[in-house]
Amino acid sequence: MQLSASLSQRLSGTALIPGDKSISHRALMFGALAVGETVITGLLEGEDVHATAGALSAMGAQVHRDHDGTWRVFGVGVGGLMEPQTELAMGNSGTSTRLLLGLMATTPITATLTGDASLSKRPMARVTKPLEAMGAQFVAREGVRLPLTVTGASLPRPLTYTLPVASAQVKSAVLLAGLNAPGLTTVIEPVATRDHTERMLQAFGATISIEDREEGRVIALMGEQELAPATIQVPRDPSSAAFPVIAALITEGSKITLPGMLLNPGRIGLYETLKEMGAKIAIENERMEGGEPVGDLSVEYSPLTAVAVPPERAPSMIDEYPALFAAAALAQGRTLARGLEELRVKESDRLAVMAEGLKACGVKVEEFEDGLAIHGTGGTPVPGGATVKTHLDHRIAMAFLTLGLAAQAPVTVDDATPIETSFPGFAALMSGLGAAIKAQGE
Repeated sequence: MQLSASLSQRLSGTALIPGDKSISHRALMFGALAVGETVITGLLEGEDVHATAGALSAMGAQVHRDHDGTWRVFGVGVGGLMEPQTELAMGNSGTSTRLLLGLMATTPITATLTGDASLSKRPMARVTKPLEAMGAQFVAREGVRLPLTVTGASLPRPLTYTLPVASAQVKSAVLLAGLNAPGLTTVIEPVATRDHTERMLQAFGATISIEDREEGRVIALMGEQELAPATIQVPRDPSSAAFPVIAALITEGSKITLPGMLLNPGRIGLYETLKEMGAKIAIENERMEGGEPVGDLSVEYSPLTAVAVPPERAPSMIDEYPALFAAAALAQGRTLARGLEELRVKESDRLAVMAEGLKACGVKVEEFEDGLAIHGTGGTPVPGGATVKTHLDHRIAMAFLTLGLAAQAPVTVDDATPIETSFPGFAALMSGLGAAIKAQGE
């Protein structure tokens, strides 16, 4: 499905962003491990989260959606997962895959996980290595890629593990495995990552301690305890919000509001960066919902100035760099972002794909092994006129559709279908704000 975005007039209105993807995955998983009924509202109903729900159902949890959009999960207890009778289809969801491997690693069941063409290219070794140390066994394609079969440990071992790279998914996989291992499982983060797993473990009654020490953040989880069910209100996803926010910032005369946005400190690096670039972003009505900080955003068109993004900020905005690169294309000066090796093993090689697409749209780009430098136009619309290959990457597609709103000639993405994995209704929401986005042929 090809979509095109054209130079737009001012955007206005209220953007109701879907629920946060990271929290949605975890709410379903912890609900499946709790004893009793977990009630979830605001769940992201994208393809990635449906993959998680389907896998948990295949392993014995009861997962139901009410007519009003409330989800109910009747869990099987820690260690109670059953062996699925068929392969678990993960689609495009790396989060589902990596976290479910942790979930199964210390339960004596065998399961095979498959993925689409994009997910099947992504290496899983960073997760399987610590899980093997806890007793799990894996059989996979060369490079530890899907399809992958996991056999959980019959006698699981606790683990103390220092993350070699900043990865919330690896941390979460180890902690999930630790739930069914005896004693303490400890993860040490030299660089702190998003802490949704720790917050949700606390909400479900786990015994967990979190300390900042000289070696980094130390998370210690006591295993072999039952979890209590919880009621979870999923806040709105700041990663998805990045695209309408940046669309408003680069489209002259725009002003939009985004209520109920997640403001977890580990997730707002993009917004800190945009403010440093001169973005008019105001936060109102700050509050706590479901153990997470939440607020309402107000965003206005703003002339942007290039910055050098600190590499240490990457974990708090790793999914938002494609959106940032679109904003940088309209900024005054050279925006530099380094320390981003992780982006080469996302749904696509996001550094290479963004560089290729930006150049095709007439933007000057320097590509490094670990980042990009983007020379902005100073607010003048970019030339545009390109059809960008998205490589089945939802964030690439949304980034270039956002850029197209400030382009002299329309920008087309070759396949917008993957957007449904994380942001169902993206095109309709953007059009409702006034963005000129349409399907080819309309």
